[in-house]
Amino acid sequence: MITATNSNVNKTARFAGLLYLILAICGGFAEFGVRQAMIVQDNAAATAANILAAAGTFRLGFVAELTGQVVFVVLVLALYRILKPVNRNQAVLMVSLVLVAVTITCLNMLNQFAALMVLDGGSYLSVFNTEQLQALSLLFLNLHHAGYLIAQVFFGLWLLPLGYLIIKSDFLPWFIGALLVVAGLGYVADVLIFALLPSVDFVMSEYTFVGELALLLWLLVKGVNVETWRRWEPVAA
Repeated sequence: MITATNSNVNKTARFAGLLYLILAICGGFAEFGVRQAMIVQDNAAATAANILAAAGTFRLGFVAELTGQVVFVVLVLALYRILKPVNRNQAVLMVSLVLVAVTITCLNMLNQFAALMVLDGGSYLSVFNTEQLQALSLLFLNLHHAGYLIAQVFFGLWLLPLGYLIIKSDFLPWFIGALLVVAGLGYVADVLIFALLPSVDFVMSEYTFVGELALLLWLLVKGVNVETWRRWEPVAA
């Protein structure tokens, strides 16, 4: 059970930092090590060849993303335990937004797995020729990308209450909270750019993610100011 008492709040903080690191590794591998490495834009044949040549890696990416979502839930619960004394309503909102993001992501993973299924599926797919199956596979991957962007709205929004709670607290650095708000807005901006300006090739989150990295490192290395955190407990009670 994840608890945050006077004696173990720093253990919870460092556990949260470790979970954030695992989440980053799982998500990074699934996105950059698998999808971006295998998907060739508008080239179904090349994409299919890449997937079939490394089907095991493709499946591992699926498992990594699923693992990351489980870790994400545990992470936000750990952060809730730490930050609840600051503002319970904002902490509940933070958890709720993560649960929405995780739900969308897990359901959307069906599209990624379907891309593999149509390429090495059973005999019932013999009604389609090779080119059609390759096109279907790429279609599922494109649907996965669209679904991922929908989830990304909530990946961005959860950082807003998280950033607010850190700014308001004085047991974690306020500037990390401010950077998290910027990071959250960056994720949402990426979705708006994709939806409204499809010809624009710009990913804002590549420049605004530093807040998440800062929080991860701070939790792992420094934890929280325990004496200051203790002063918040009576307020929450």
